[in-house]
Amino acid sequence: MTMSRLRELRRERGYTQVKMQMLTGIDQSDYSKLESGKRFYTFEQCKRIAEALDTSMDYLAGLTDDPRPYPRRR
Repeated sequence: MTMSRLRELRRERGYTQVKMQMLTGIDQSDYSKLESGKRFYTFEQCKRIAEALDTSMDYLAGLTDDPRPYPRRR
């Protein structure tokens, strides 16, 4: 994952790391480590982050340059 994308998306949406904790259930200190590259996230954490930031897991992983999310199932 490109860590700068994670930080950029969070800031673009006006979210703090504490807000991300509330949206994802990932402890703020762990989330900070994800953004700084000191820790890698699990599949489930990536999924929760992508949903909270309204993007795709592929974008977070650097597999696409399109930040728009894929259509989600209802």
